[in-house]
Amino acid sequence: MILKRNFSPLKVWTFIQNSMLFSIFWSFAVWAIITFGGFTNFSINFAITGVLGSALAIFIAFRNNSAYSRWWEARTAWGNIENSARVLARLVITFTDSHSHKPSYKFERAENFKIEMINKIIAWVHSLRLSLRNQSFDELKNYLSDQEFAAVTQTDNITLNIQLLTGKRIYKAMSDETLAGFDSFQMEGQLLSLSNAQSVCERIKKTPLPRQYDFFTRLFVLIYLFILPLGTMSFFLTPGLSNLSFLGAILSIIISAVFVIMERTGAANEDPFENKVTDVPLTAICNSIERDLLRMLGDKSVPEKYYPENGYLF
Repeated sequence: MILKRNFSPLKVWTFIQNSMLFSIFWSFAVWAIITFGGFTNFSINFAITGVLGSALAIFIAFRNNSAYSRWWEARTAWGNIENSARVLARLVITFTDSHSHKPSYKFERAENFKIEMINKIIAWVHSLRLSLRNQSFDELKNYLSDQEFAAVTQTDNITLNIQLLTGKRIYKAMSDETLAGFDSFQMEGQLLSLSNAQSVCERIKKTPLPRQYDFFTRLFVLIYLFILPLGTMSFFLTPGLSNLSFLGAILSIIISAVFVIMERTGAANEDPFENKVTDVPLTAICNSIERDLLRMLGDKSVPEKYYPENGYLF
């Protein structure tokens, strides 16, 4: 996620260079053909490019709005994950401690249960991040036993199976009376919330924005970059402005840059889980969840807080 307000021109250029190189070449080529070749009819009415530009702006705005909606839905899902993980951890700790007055209560067994559950919740959160970004799951070794890690990594959906382990651990605690009553029902509600958020993330990851939006937006922008210099040059061919005809090429490049940047902005927001600077900051969110849960458990060896790097939060 980008936090800084001002962008580096070089960074912006890397996003738009292919289209802009075409625009620069073609704009000056049209200017040279008209100015030095004398082909003054090699132009179109500037009003035409204005109408086409307005239509293209609406099309790009629709695509960009759809892309941002996907990004915001992804961020909302991770906000729900953050909240549900904290609530589930709180329920694990408070429910376990609430049975300390019972004859069947065993302090060591209860503490082990809390530690195992908190680690499984943290493992679940990290596994979802890693699966969405197609990264290695070796990091999960820090939160699961060797047997559990080997079991979940042999499955197709590691995140789902970590939640299965979590559910089984809850009902094991019910059977040995670490938990009692309706404790499991309330915990199941938070597991359901996590599962729903996982489904949202997987839907966004596996279902791209309809490809026709992407294809036709790029195609129409390219067509507009081709037509635009023909219109701007016609404007500067009017009497009194012919000596400034080179400004037609410059104006064409400037207008082209605006449309290309608008198109690229939508494309950047379209996929929020690709580990890019424009992504939802999954690493920072997971770090925040882990720190909160470990401190709720009373563990003082929490990982360092994750801070933005050069204005970017990953």
